[in-house]
Amino acid sequence: MSDKKLKIYNGSIITPYRIIKNGTVVITNGMISAIAAGDLDVPGAIAINAEGKYIAPGFIDMHIHGGGGYDFMDGDVNSFLKIAETHVKYGTTAMCPTTLTSELSDLLETLEHYEIAKKQNKSGAQFLGMHLEGPYFSKNQSGAQDPRYMRNPDPDEYKKVLFHAHSIRRWSAAPELKGAYEFGRYLRSLGILPAIAHTDAIYEEVLEAFENGYTLATHFYSAMSGVSRRNAFRYAGAVEAGYLIDEMDVEIIADGIHLPAPLLKLVYKIKGASRTALITDAMRATGMQPGKSILGNIKDGLEVIVEDGVAKLMDRSAFAGSVATADRLVRTMVKSADVPLLEAVQMITATPARILGVADKKGSIQEGKDADLVLFDDNINIAMTIINGEIIYNSASELKKRPLEITA
Repeated sequence: MSDKKLKIYNGSIITPYRIIKNGTVVITNGMISAIAAGDLDVPGAIAINAEGKYIAPGFIDMHIHGGGGYDFMDGDVNSFLKIAETHVKYGTTAMCPTTLTSELSDLLETLEHYEIAKKQNKSGAQFLGMHLEGPYFSKNQSGAQDPRYMRNPDPDEYKKVLFHAHSIRRWSAAPELKGAYEFGRYLRSLGILPAIAHTDAIYEEVLEAFENGYTLATHFYSAMSGVSRRNAFRYAGAVEAGYLIDEMDVEIIADGIHLPAPLLKLVYKIKGASRTALITDAMRATGMQPGKSILGNIKDGLEVIVEDGVAKLMDRSAFAGSVATADRLVRTMVKSADVPLLEAVQMITATPARILGVADKKGSIQEGKDADLVLFDDNINIAMTIINGEIIYNSASELKKRPLEITA
């Protein structure tokens, strides 16, 4: 059987170290087999003229709840598939489906649906494993999560969950809760990433959590303690801990709303691109028209209103979820936070790949890695998304204006 080859030429290739102008990427049997400046001669390859667009690694979204009118907590396999198909249009080639606090039975059901959906997923972003967000959270920092289900880590419960499912990649919890350190150590023993989230912890508690395996801060700043007073004395919170612990990774909802430009600049200035991952934290309303929506399960989730590019509680007293897409995150970091494109792309490719332990196969354009690629213009408008060497999405609007040349 002959090799299946694809050649993408006349593009600006974003590598881990530089941007190669007028470059060519060659894909053989779903893997990147060559990267070079100029137009390589590749006999038998299907050729795609990138027309000067950027060729970047596929975007990796390590924290996402929904999109296209669906949520991973809806209780069916179809929701998983539709969310993956929605976000591939915005350059996402891989994701960690994320849960919300819920009844244990609902959580176990969601994990079962993930296993089925992963086998059926052919036309959407790949699944890299589940992200369990809760239920071990501080009620004082519940945010849009349902406080009814929040509780301390229960070894009998989480061991049951982990025995039931082998698809969990990461799990977020509040480190100040009783049993949280033991929980973190147990997750690490199984190769699962513990992260701090929805927490009222002070610096000293976060530092001890870090020593017990919590090396990531989930949606940094959001539902997280800052400087506080206790009996007149000031204490640094989880936000300050994220900055002070050099080796701690942070993920941010870089929509320009959850974190405005000055905070995006501050995170970049202190943590840098190598320790900061961009996430959408997207809910079901992502990719839909503004208006009313549901956060969480479609049957009994929280009603919210989407306006001004974000989801809010119905009384508009607080944000209730993100409607960001991956391309928007990169665009915001470049245009609002003044981050160089090379590093903005790193924050949604190489950095999450390293954090999730998949950097040997994903996150950068290098020979031998999976051919997960995205083509976009100067405004980060997605023209094409490629997963494992297959063209999964090709922008219809781009094709009408200036078709990409595909020749045998």
